[in-house]
Amino acid sequence: MPTAATPDYAAFLASHLASQADLVQRHQWQGESLWLKRAGQPHPAWRYRVLAVVARLVRVPALQPVPNPGGTQAIATEVRRLQTLADRSLRVPQVLAAVPQGFLMRDLGQAGQPVQSLGHALERAGTGAATLALWQQGLAALRQVHDRGQCLSQAFARNMVLCPDGGIGFIDFEDDPAAHLPLPQCQLRDALCYIHSTAWIVARAGVLPAAQTHWQSWQAGMHPEAREALALARQRLRGLRWLPVTRRLGRDTQRLRQAWTLLTGANS
Repeated sequence: MPTAATPDYAAFLASHLASQADLVQRHQWQGESLWLKRAGQPHPAWRYRVLAVVARLVRVPALQPVPNPGGTQAIATEVRRLQTLADRSLRVPQVLAAVPQGFLMRDLGQAGQPVQSLGHALERAGTGAATLALWQQGLAALRQVHDRGQCLSQAFARNMVLCPDGGIGFIDFEDDPAAHLPLPQCQLRDALCYIHSTAWIVARAGVLPAAQTHWQSWQAGMHPEAREALALARQRLRGLRWLPVTRRLGRDTQRLRQAWTLLTGANS
């Protein structure tokens, strides 16, 4: 039972869930920064078919889309995954109260001081050395997740956050890759997501060669099956090496090319 010293999170969730217009909203309450997430509409299955076809064509299982049905199923998945990762002493938002239609979680930052995504921090780092240090910190955090027998959902830098003490936390767990792929493939998927979302930033900062060296060392510590899958993925994605480094064909093409360069240790 909540006491005078223990906020009634379940009551807060019940009183705000129906009236909240946004699917995800921050609330300041009793000196805490909280997030309330409510169920949205279910996601149609066709959204994932194009990605599934691409994954089959290039024969890289780690690129297979992970279904996110949305609605109450997504809420149940996220609550379960947050609790599982917290049980492994990984830094994720604490679930404070949950019902099928939504849940309440504690922000990873401090009241009035929202956390910054790692992606945003990388883009604003200012110097090559600072960019490289943050990038290495993100990889180290990913290794911690994998060493504890877990994977993330979408391990893009935007879903990693810098906490007030300088550590890295993880957010956004509406899907569960391990329910659809073997764990080594899920962990490879994490690495590919991270590299894809950050390679262009380290390249722009002028520290791509140093990042390549660190990546080569990091991948040596991958689960053996994930490392084998990575070697195979590099072979099957080798067509990316012909993409231009310039933005002539758009930013997405440039990011893919920089990711390939970082993954393979190739020259730009």
